[in-house]
Formats: sequence, C-alpha cells, structure tokens
Amino acid sequence: MSNLHEECGVFGIFSTETQDVASTTYYGLFALQHRGQESCGIVVNDRGLFNYQKDVGLLNDVFNQLNLKSLGTGQIAVGHCRYGTTGKTDRVNVQPIVVNHFKGRIALAHNGNLVNAFELRRKFESDGHIFHMTIDSEVITHAIIQERLNSDSIEEAVNRTMDYLEGAYSLVIMSPQKLIAVRDPKGFRPLCYGKRDDNTYIVASESCALDAVGAKFIRDVEPGEIIVFSKNGIRSIKDHCHTKKRTACIFEFLYFARPDSVIDGVSVHQARVQAGKILAEAHPVDADIVVGVPDSGLDAALGYSLQSKIPYGMGFIKNKYIGRTFIAPGQKNREDKVRIKLNVIADSIKGKRVVLVDDSIVRGTTITRIVKLLRNAGAKEIHVRSSAPPFTDPCYYGTDVDTKDKLIACQHPIDEIAGVIGADSVGYLPVDELYRIIGTEPRKGYCCSCFTGFYPTRVPTGEKNRFEMKISSTEKDEESEKKDKDSRPYIDYIRD
Repeated sequence: MSNLHEECGVFGIFSTETQDVASTTYYGLFALQHRGQESCGIVVNDRGLFNYQKDVGLLNDVFNQLNLKSLGTGQIAVGHCRYGTTGKTDRVNVQPIVVNHFKGRIALAHNGNLVNAFELRRKFESDGHIFHMTIDSEVITHAIIQERLNSDSIEEAVNRTMDYLEGAYSLVIMSPQKLIAVRDPKGFRPLCYGKRDDNTYIVASESCALDAVGAKFIRDVEPGEIIVFSKNGIRSIKDHCHTKKRTACIFEFLYFARPDSVIDGVSVHQARVQAGKILAEAHPVDADIVVGVPDSGLDAALGYSLQSKIPYGMGFIKNKYIGRTFIAPGQKNREDKVRIKLNVIADSIKGKRVVLVDDSIVRGTTITRIVKLLRNAGAKEIHVRSSAPPFTDPCYYGTDVDTKDKLIACQHPIDEIAGVIGADSVGYLPVDELYRIIGTEPRKGYCCSCFTGFYPTRVPTGEKNRFEMKISSTEKDEESEKKDKDSRPYIDYIRD
C-alpha cells in the first residue's frame, strides 16, 4: 500500500467592506471539493479577529448553517480542502494553519509538496522551533514567521521564504489586513484570481471556483509571483518570476482539475478531448461504442469518438455521493467504493465491442473491477484506453504516486496488462505526444516526471514518512474517545 501525497484546493476572499465571507468561501470550496475530500476548514478575519472552524470530512460533514453563521462576517477569509498528504489524516493536520505571533498572526492554506521539507524542518527544530503537525505545510508557516522577524511586512517575509522553498506550492495567506496569493517559481500547481462586481477579489486553485461565487476571471497567478490584496489595492511582486523553467503538472489537465476550469490559458475540457483524439490515432480498434469512465474519462472518450468515428455512448451511471476512488485513503477503501460507485447501462453494452476510456491506470484495481462490470453486462470485447501514459515513477509534487510498489506498469510489461485487468487490449497515451494536449513545445512548460522519471527538481531528502509521529495504542484509544465525545469542529478566537 502506497502512502498518499497532497493534492488540495485553496481559496481566498478579500473585500474592504464587511460581508458574509464565510459563506462565499464555503461555496468556493464546494467547487474545489474534487481536489480534497478528507478535511476542510475556513478562517474568517474581521478587522484582525481570526475565527476559524475546521475538521476531518467533506464540506457537508464539517459545515452547516449554524456553524457557518458562528464564523460571523468579515473582510477577508481563507479556505482549504485537503486530501491525504505527507502527514496523517486527522484533526491536527487540517488546514488552514493559523499562527499567532508577536509580529502578526497569519492563516495559511497550501496546495503542493515541498521536496526539501524534511531538511528545513530538521533545521527549524534544531533552532528550537516546535511543530504540532505532520505536514510540510507547517514547515512553510515556520519559514514565513522566521523571516517575518527581520522583515517590514508579511509579503517581504514571504518573498524571502521563497528563496529556499523547493518543490510545489500554491499558497493563500491571510494576515490581519492583507490577502496574499503565492505560486512557486515553476508553477507546478494552479492558482488564479478574479473579481466580483462589488469589488471583492477572489483567489482560488481553479477558475471553476471563481464562477461558483460570481467572480469574473482576471488571470492566473504567474509562476514565482506574489500578489498582495490590501486596502491600498493590488500589488504584484515578481522577484521570483522567470527564475525557473515553468513545469506545470500535466496531470492537472488529465485528471485533477474540473473540466470547466481554465488553467494557464488552456481549457481542461479541450485538453482532455485532445488527449482522446491522440489516443484514437495511436491505438485504433474496430469497435461498436466508445464509453468513458465518469467523470474525468468522459471528455477523452468524446475525443476518441470524434477522431475514430465510433459512436459515443453512455455506459455508466455514477453514484455522485461517493468520493473519487483514486484519492480514497487506503487500498481496501478504494476497492469497496468501486462496488457502489458505478453501475453499467446494460442496454448500451450488451453484445458490443466496447472502447473503454479512462483518465489513467495507476494501480489497476479500479479498472479491473470496471472491466469486470462490463463483462458481466454482456460486453463482447473490451478495449481499454488510458488518456495518460503509463505511471512508472514516483511523483514528489502532489500526485498520488510515491513508490513503484503498486504501479501496474512497473509490475507488468505493457503487453501483459490487458490480461491482468481482463481486457482484450490496452492502449496508453504516448508520452511523447503529451505536449499536444496543451499546445506547447515537446517537453517544455510542463512536468511529466511520473511518466518519465526525469524530475525538474532534486528528489526529496529524508525519511519516507518523515513527519509521522509515533502514537501508542493507549494514546490512540484516548484520542478516539475524546473525538467521540466531541466530534464538532472547533472554533478559536485570536484577538489583537
């Protein structure tokens, strides 16, 4: 069983007027729920008073009308939805992280993974810093606070911190008077901002969240850029822009992002349709129907159909109340969810030669069960097509691939995988054709390390489970008992 890495959603709102920023943040996070389904949190800033609520669970589990109202009104807020990371999935690791410091309190939400988190944490600990969480996001917080001691402003501290952070980080940071958006110099993870008609500014991981709260997209945050929203207006700091080669994660376009989002000027929907067309060119087959695995396989299936002229059909009904199996923590949990997540529309499948298009084949567990569903529904032939290349290497920047142990493409030759998963044939998107889905030059402007093993940074240093805290069975029992007694999200007030 491989451990999981981080792939989260961040959201921020800034206004000079008092309003219901908590509800806006809630709706924005709802649009980003696909990016993280294990925990969530919101911090509201009302003239320097930080009021926050966060816990393990989906937004609907953590928030309701009563506790949203208890957050009160304010001028600034940050939100986060998280999925399993370098730390355990429990309440202590839920973001945003709130820190009270004599140079000013901050709240921070992070999407990404640092590759030098272990060595930074070890340095801070040797200097006397005390850590309470098991995630690398807390390392970023300590770094910013450390730099704030010798800086005139929070944005200057953030700018200094970027000098030695390595890896993927898109950040939304709130101080008592400012909202700050930060994107790492390589632009691994997406981040954008927009504006509503009431002069309220919104920052979010994806443009779909701007749409959800009625904001008009302005632009993406540039790789290496810091954008400061304050009562004095908007200020951009570009000291770290163009200092590194851009390497946006290609898997954002293949799987992570919602199809109605636009990232760095590229429509996610169109990128996936293009991936399907390339698949049809590279792996043609005689078939009667093309079906996609909901949801992120549907666009690629449409592209395969358009290019191959094979009719596109609806093959599955998805239970929309089940989380995404790819990011469900734990292998058995994934397998259990597949059983109730999809049901085949038998009339569309029975007696037909089926092209089954999925966004990726990682471990092989999910696709094996889906192929079996189609067999049981009477499919004559099943030809699996993946709109991602084979996963062959770990990813250190936020994709759910950290070892080769469970990767099907590392355990079996490609020509044997069809037999392993029960299909008649298997075809992957050629890695050398990836650039075509986003219209850039070959191997320029994006990261595809998990498909090639060529990394745009050094690989992480330190232990595999570098931040894990050892908890005795007695402590675990006490912790579980305490949570049972009070499973409510907590609220904390921090005053000037």
